[in-house]
Amino acid sequence: MIEQFKTIADLSAVIKEYEGMILRPTPRGSHPTLYRRRDISKKETLVQGVRVKDWLFSTDQKWVVPHDQMGLSFSSTYQNLKDVYKLKQRHNKDKPIDIHWVLEKADIPPGFKFVADRAKKGHYFLTVTETMHISKLVKKLKLVAHRMSVIRNGAKVL
Repeated sequence: MIEQFKTIADLSAVIKEYEGMILRPTPRGSHPTLYRRRDISKKETLVQGVRVKDWLFSTDQKWVVPHDQMGLSFSSTYQNLKDVYKLKQRHNKDKPIDIHWVLEKADIPPGFKFVADRAKKGHYFLTVTETMHISKLVKKLKLVAHRMSVIRNGAKVL
């Protein structure tokens, strides 16, 4: 039997029976796990598509060091998703916002782990669990993105 999900809540209810869902809203045309210069402010630094402020980098910016409160941001609750979604909408008025999602206990590549943000309920980090060269991090982030599902124009389901 095929089920049609009309909202994130519908989908979330089914997924919670199995395991948690982690979501990440991004402007249409942007990569779900990497950034392009157009995606961030001019003050922010990118290294091979990785935003420096998200990760704990070595001083030469060639390595990412494990930190349980730094990594790529995701939402695990409807309220956190809604807040982040509104922020993305304000900064990207001309583009629809898509919601990329993956199961929390999904087959993420070795060296990654989802960790709850101690400061904000419903916010998670995709962290590294081992020191990783930036090129290896980029490859693994691309693999995570490949495994993610997408809900186009998330405003329809929020």
